[in-house]
Amino acid sequence: MRNLNQFADMTTGVVYIHSAPVALCPHVEWALSSTLNARANLKWSAQDADPGMQRATVDWAGPVGTAARLVTALREWSALRFEVTENASEGVDGERYSYVPGLGLWRGSTSANGDVIIGENQLRSMIESQPDSAGLAGELEAALGTAWDDALEQYRMGGAGAEVTWLQQRVG
Repeated sequence: MRNLNQFADMTTGVVYIHSAPVALCPHVEWALSSTLNARANLKWSAQDADPGMQRATVDWAGPVGTAARLVTALREWSALRFEVTENASEGVDGERYSYVPGLGLWRGSTSANGDVIIGENQLRSMIESQPDSAGLAGELEAALGTAWDDALEQYRMGGAGAEVTWLQQRVG
């Protein structure tokens, strides 16, 4: 007989706080702690790409869908620049969320190797709605999150050497 539960219950991911005003750092830790039901003691360091700002990275483990809950908690502060990933797991694609002030939130499904996945129906819709290749290229760039990647790249590079904290969600 076939196992009816072919989907993973737990997964892992990473929260990258690329830039946060110093005054928000304790609030970010509280939001992560509250969402994961585990104490977050992030290792904050200066963000070289944005003097006066702080950065931190935390690996997490929790139920599938935790990334979306973390993003909801972090979006409370529009001054943050952050990314949240959720790794692909059995039967479930991964996700990547990117938030940049002025651009807002972007979300993409990701494969096991981290590539952004654009689904067949999404591609068909883009082709049908765009009369020329320039319009289609713009739609593809938006679906791939290119503007967010471009805006965050200098902050990602500013995170080299930052300490990573590990949080595992307490269940129950």
